[in-house]
Amino acid sequence: MSVTMLFCFFLKKCRVPLLLLLTIISCAPSPTEWEPPEQLSEYGLFQGTGAIQKPAPNVIPYDLNTPLFSDYTAKYRFIKLPKDTQATYDPIQTFDLPIGTIIAKTFAYPHDMRDRSKGQHLLETRLLIHRPNGWIGLPYVWNKEQTDATLEIAGEILQTQWIHTDGQQRSNKYMIPNVNQCKQCHDQHGHLKPIGIRARHLNRDYPYDHGSMNQLTHWSQQGILENAPHPNNAPKLAVWNNPNAGTRNERARAYLEVNCAHCHAPEGRAWSAGLDLTASQTDPSLIGVFKTSTAAGAGTGGRDYDIVPGDPNASIFPYRIASTQPDVAMPELGRRLVHTEGLALIEQWIANMNTEK
Repeated sequence: MSVTMLFCFFLKKCRVPLLLLLTIISCAPSPTEWEPPEQLSEYGLFQGTGAIQKPAPNVIPYDLNTPLFSDYTAKYRFIKLPKDTQATYDPIQTFDLPIGTIIAKTFAYPHDMRDRSKGQHLLETRLLIHRPNGWIGLPYVWNKEQTDATLEIAGEILQTQWIHTDGQQRSNKYMIPNVNQCKQCHDQHGHLKPIGIRARHLNRDYPYDHGSMNQLTHWSQQGILENAPHPNNAPKLAVWNNPNAGTRNERARAYLEVNCAHCHAPEGRAWSAGLDLTASQTDPSLIGVFKTSTAAGAGTGGRDYDIVPGDPNASIFPYRIASTQPDVAMPELGRRLVHTEGLALIEQWIANMNTEK
């Protein structure tokens, strides 16, 4: 579909204000450079229709130690590198990925979270594609038949429902980002880049068809990763909800890194706030301890510091994590629901901090 056709289509549908629409189109790939496929199936990422999310032979599934909270959706991650190319290992930063790499993440709601065998409803598949002029993010929305997904550069809001783990029916107006909003989380020093393809996130086992294996080892054996050390010598982020996978401090710091540090870190778009929420940061003030917030008005909830050790009720962090109000909630994009379990972890972490200033 050409840019002109997209313009006419969205004017007809009146999905977004004209100014936003023009901004989105101006940031879309030029048709003289590359026209992204209209249908997800054209990429050849999945076997069959894609409904069961079974990757094609040249596509590798993966998972993260601690994933971003996305309104309780199930997520399926995949990576595809061009033939005969490799990613280059880095102990800290995102791996150096060759041009032509495709990273895919599918979001779905299980019909019943107590029993995943009852099926699920696929919502969207987001792609990050490494083009010669940089990375581009593209959202594809799954059809009602669950046979394919269609490119929606302006994003969409889906009315969803499911049975939650407590047996109660839940609903959500699930938000699919537009192409510009991808950069709000993936912006590193002004450039859109992947976040999860880092050693500390990937250093874990994955249940492949042939058996469980460490992902770094598997990628190396498959020939798509070079210079990776033995997993024992690679960094590893704690699993936020597994007490056996780290201390409360390690798990809380992992949670904050994954949910907040894409913006609140030296390379992030919110570095001006003076927070570095990466798990390796050791300066108490940079992780918010007795640090006055740059937020104004409703963003502080009348609280003075981001973190008051020993007192989560006086701390700004849990106040903002507990909110769904647009000018208060953090993260500000990617969720419409409160992550009750994640909030509890952060509150417990703050409550058990040393109370000396």
